[in-house]
Amino acid sequence: MSIVYGINPVLEALKSSGSRIERICVERGQGNPRIREIIELGRRKQVPLSFEERAWLDRRSEGERHQGVLCYLSEMGTLSAEEIIDQAADPGLVLVLDGIEDPRNLGAILRSAEVAAADGVFIPRRRSSGLTPVAVKSSAGAAAHVKVSRVVNIARLLDLLRDRGYWIAGIDEKAGRPLWEADFRVAMALVLGNEGSGLHRLVQEKCDYLAGIPVRGTLRSYNVSVAAGIVLYEVLRQRHTREAFRR
Repeated sequence: MSIVYGINPVLEALKSSGSRIERICVERGQGNPRIREIIELGRRKQVPLSFEERAWLDRRSEGERHQGVLCYLSEMGTLSAEEIIDQAADPGLVLVLDGIEDPRNLGAILRSAEVAAADGVFIPRRRSSGLTPVAVKSSAGAAAHVKVSRVVNIARLLDLLRDRGYWIAGIDEKAGRPLWEADFRVAMALVLGNEGSGLHRLVQEKCDYLAGIPVRGTLRSYNVSVAAGIVLYEVLRQRHTREAFRR
């Protein structure tokens, strides 16, 4: 069982997966209209509801900002790699996260993936943040919508994606090819590395090419979650015409 806290994450979880919510807990005396919306929606879906003291919510959220509401979820469902690939749109777009350890970065990447309508996100089972309460809250509700797969071996996953027709693009700050020179109009797997060490050597070798985001400041790289948003925007820019954005 996991805990999701904060107004947006609880509301999104309730809208998308009410059957997985085991209980909603609200701070006593809360008058926020958006929390009232959560209460009313929860009652319509017959989700158990309790009213608790603020100190109780503080303990359950381990000091994180809960905004007066949290809920208990049965384990967030994940899919197999094959299920995500089989359900992907044409051309496919997936993200492969090679060891993202900060749950806030993971949550922010999930949010960008959802906004860009990515078909799925692959996360290693080991040495990586999972779908923790912090990651779910940082996703601002996106974790309830994005298809996620926990995989044992990233290198094997990349082989599978290539066999299924995907091009593998490693996003690396040292790459000689700037982002906009890559062709993202085909089925793409975007690989993002660890916050400190970047892509592992074997993962780099499995990529068809590396692409980078040029920088001009003293710092030589973007935060990985910011980089994910920039890359996903470039994918959308290449795949959609100006007229499509107007619609």
